[in-house]
Amino acid sequence: MSDAVNTLLIELETELKRQQLWSAVPPDAAAMASTLPFCCDTLLLEQWLQFVFLPRLYAMLDAQLALPNKIGILPIAEQAFSADSARFSRLLAIIGRIDNTLSAAV
Repeated sequence: MSDAVNTLLIELETELKRQQLWSAVPPDAAAMASTLPFCCDTLLLEQWLQFVFLPRLYAMLDAQLALPNKIGILPIAEQAFSADSARFSRLLAIIGRIDNTLSAAV
């Protein structure tokens, strides 16, 4: 399963870049210190994906740690990208596959 998750993470990163949602500048430390789910009070979802989610999952894969399950990113992503869901349909599909793959590992 780790190979499948790694492939999906690479797809997510690639799609964020393709959609020009990838940032060259990380958020400041205060924004990253949020304790709310998805840092929803301080970050845009694409920032959370880039600077929190992807690094954490890559690190967990590298360390061969158990991956989270039932993470439920898709509902928040559908809300975050609802203004242009057609444009972001591929991004949403990738996030949905990540959710499903991690949930299937339970």
